[in-house]
Amino acid sequence: MPTVKAKNLGVMALAGVEPYVVKSGEEYMNGDQLNHFKKILEAWRNQLREEVDRTLSHMQDEAANFPDPVDRAAQEEEFALELRTRDRERKLIKKIEKTLVVISEDDFGFCDTCGIEIGIRRLEARPTADQCIDCKTLSEIRERQMAS
Repeated sequence: MPTVKAKNLGVMALAGVEPYVVKSGEEYMNGDQLNHFKKILEAWRNQLREEVDRTLSHMQDEAANFPDPVDRAAQEEEFALELRTRDRERKLIKKIEKTLVVISEDDFGFCDTCGIEIGIRRLEARPTADQCIDCKTLSEIRERQMAS
């Protein structure tokens, strides 16, 4: 579990933000809070885009036609792994962009299922979350039951 927190703190640090401190009597998802999450999401998206560019450059620079089939197979496996990782990141970039639209529409921070507040700490841990922890838990239980 600590690695997830460290990665998210890395994204927050990348965005140059500290964990949000809620002020007494502050309205949930006010302008300051929305800007906080917008800054985190934009920095995260930029970081992912840089990774995609780096992978493309790496694959172009490292592509070689090795005479040894084992070397060729190892390189193909490395490239396949990188491409799978980048595909997951591409999907995450789309989710980040969708979340940025939700922020611009002033509808961020509320559960899509039940409508309650998702919460600042949960959103800092998972800025693209669109369900509260209870609804997400129920959703995951349903998924497991359907898979069985």
